Amino acid sequence: MSRIHDALKRAEQERATSAGTYVEPVFQQPPAFPQPEEQRENIPSPPSPQRSSALAMPTMASGLNYESLLARCPQTEWSPDPRTMLFFQGDDSRVGAEEFRTLRNRLYQIREKMPLKRLLVTSALPKEGKSFVAANLAQVMVRQHGRRALVIDADLRNPGMHRHFGAVQSPGLAEYLLAECDEFAALQRGPMENLFFMPAGRAVPSAPELLANGRLKLFLQRVEPLFDWIIMDTSPVIPVSDATLVAGCCDGILMVVRSNATPSDLARRAREEFPDKLLLGVVLNGASREHARSKYYYGEAVNSQP
Repeated sequence: MSRIHDALKRAEQERATSAGTYVEPVFQQPPAFPQPEEQRENIPSPPSPQRSSALAMPTMASGLNYESLLARCPQTEWSPDPRTMLFFQGDDSRVGAEEFRTLRNRLYQIREKMPLKRLLVTSALPKEGKSFVAANLAQVMVRQHGRRALVIDADLRNPGMHRHFGAVQSPGLAEYLLAECDEFAALQRGPMENLFFMPAGRAVPSAPELLANGRLKLFLQRVEPLFDWIIMDTSPVIPVSDATLVAGCCDGILMVVRSNATPSDLARRAREEFPDKLLLGVVLNGASREHARSKYYYGEAVNSQP
């Protein structure tokens, strides 16, 4: 092939010389012959521009790890309510503490049979203790060595969990759903190791639309690898539809009912709002000490309040 190339070049030179001028010709490179398959496998192909860009600029999802979470989410001052937060004082004998340990064990038993990390805690009506259960369940989870938990106040209509923790209310979930802040700005880290909290943020009039805009699902997908448990508290089921929206992002649901308070027909009605496969059990809140020692329903008793 090189001899043909030289012959063409000499012929072009001779024609140019006879005309009195010479211009260096430009020839296209001859097509490469196909190489055997075993040779082609050893030749690295150059990266495409898109691939090079992706390697040079990692996505936010790839950069979101536990170290970056700790660095950008510094420990803040909380003032946990000693009447309702059972595990911040380190007193393992407090009323209700053992029931939460039993509930934790039940959830780990369920986890052996099905994927379970995103947990929804709700109730039929207000004032039944769902926030109390969600917050203390997250605390008892991180009492196990190396376990990390994130508790989210997804009750955008009547935020209240920040008062249990003694934490600030915003920025939080509402601001994140409104795209006013990123994940790091919406999360808080308090005095209990490995326990993180996302408050509800400021009260908003368009809670269902915000919860359904897709950003909640995106947030959970991004932070899920960082935690062993994600526990979400929502609005009550009967008055509004928010809990059913959040349930679509969760692996399982715990229903909280209040002893001698929740009407049985409303409890059944609330339970029917969720698919059978998601409902894990019922937590009976506010039971007497004697009642808490017995087995009932298909869940666990918590003999404290609110």
